[in-house]
Amino acid sequence: MFRSPAAAAASALLRRLGPRVSGGGGGASTHRRFAPPVSTSILSRYSSAPTSSPSPPPPPPPPPSDAAADGDNRAESGEPGSSLSITIDRSGLYNPPEHSHEPSSDSELVKHLKSIIKFRSGPISVAEYMEEVLTNPQSGFYINRDVFGTSGDFITSPEVSQMFGEMTGVWAMCLWEQMGQPEKVNLIELGPGRGTLLADLLRGSSKFVNFTKALNINLVECSPTLQKVQYNTLKCEDEPIGDKTRTVSKLCGAPVHWHASLEQVPSGLPTIIIAHEFYDALPIHQFQKASRGWCEKMVDLAEDSSFRFVLSPQPTASLLFLSKRCGWASSEELEKVEHIEVCPKAMEITEQIADRISSDGGGALIIDYGKDGIVSDSLQAIRKHKFVHILDNPGSADLSAYVDFASIRHSAKEASDDISVHGPMTQSQFLGSLGINFRVEALLQNCATDEQAESLRTGYWRLVGDGEAPFWEGPDDQTPIGMGTRYLAMAIVNKKQGTPVPFE
Repeated sequence: MFRSPAAAAASALLRRLGPRVSGGGGGASTHRRFAPPVSTSILSRYSSAPTSSPSPPPPPPPPPSDAAADGDNRAESGEPGSSLSITIDRSGLYNPPEHSHEPSSDSELVKHLKSIIKFRSGPISVAEYMEEVLTNPQSGFYINRDVFGTSGDFITSPEVSQMFGEMTGVWAMCLWEQMGQPEKVNLIELGPGRGTLLADLLRGSSKFVNFTKALNINLVECSPTLQKVQYNTLKCEDEPIGDKTRTVSKLCGAPVHWHASLEQVPSGLPTIIIAHEFYDALPIHQFQKASRGWCEKMVDLAEDSSFRFVLSPQPTASLLFLSKRCGWASSEELEKVEHIEVCPKAMEITEQIADRISSDGGGALIIDYGKDGIVSDSLQAIRKHKFVHILDNPGSADLSAYVDFASIRHSAKEASDDISVHGPMTQSQFLGSLGINFRVEALLQNCATDEQAESLRTGYWRLVGDGEAPFWEGPDDQTPIGMGTRYLAMAIVNKKQGTPVPFE
């Protein structure tokens, strides 16, 4: 059977991976970030005592009659005393509710969201709601806590097994070889979580000294809390360089830098970008088909001051992105949907990735759950590994949505003619083609305990399996659920490097 040089290189790299089972990614929990889609569920005033005792004010005049309050216009006529009265109907005027001085139980984020809606005298988009909930600088879900793992709210593939990071490392090293083994390369991870994927990648590639010596690690992370976690996971230390210091990962000796956005990462070096479960957390706009056409779904306040979904009565600016997305779809695809989700931020970041790869060379690997087509009503909220209503206690649950891989492909191709897009393929196909089957066998032979072996088998199934694990004999509520066919992998590369492994 013919094997491309890139595939042969991947096989050779795999054989050189260390045989040890690392301590990361135990895979003990059945919960994961992805779950099957579910239907849409569910200023105060103050007073101060006067500093002196002034004489009492005069009594107020008697209240005017309605006619006087509204204006009493008298017209002269031939009849003495004849007059013309004008009255005004006040029934349609706004009557604000009585102000309560009772303390509010709302969180700071909830108060903030309500103040935005009240200030604008109208609803906000789902995208703005999602962005505030996840990344508000003071109270956002990701900002001040570690939300990953069994003690957090969800588990991602790197937390399931070390093999995920190792296979991602095989892909990165193959791409580096296709790039001509440059002496310096920017390794960028978007949304690194705890840093587990990158740590496993660096451990697995530690024997390939020329590769690790070339790395300049850049982490795009907006959460100060997670930046500290990543610093520890990567075994970072600060080293003095003259009057300055630099941060270095002791896993491979590579310098490590943190940035708030991809745009802040210095350009000019060949680039390898990894975006695992990054796109699914980007804010989306939701649209619903109505009698008057496509209307944007918004978040508003109900009479009891709770959050509710409404449809915008007027066209919104984001309809431009809906029009763009519909232009990439066939009429048959559009006829089948009543709801459409559009992610302008994903389009923007994909364009940045394509521009960088076009100018600097290299490639990007995107792995996430989603579909290769229009996404319809997939937004979900997960708190402590359980689904909750999207509008329930904002800031206490993770919000995520399916990734529209077709939109990513079109955005990349429109941004540059010098890149090519490959995939998507299922995560099971991606990992299998890179050799995860051989890797798990090698690790099983070196397991010290039965528990370690069971953890490896369980983690393997979660990464590449489909549905419930057939070998499971433990409690039903802990049955490993495979996500190998639910997650998709896509690559964007500079055309000069050819087709990347394993998309041949």
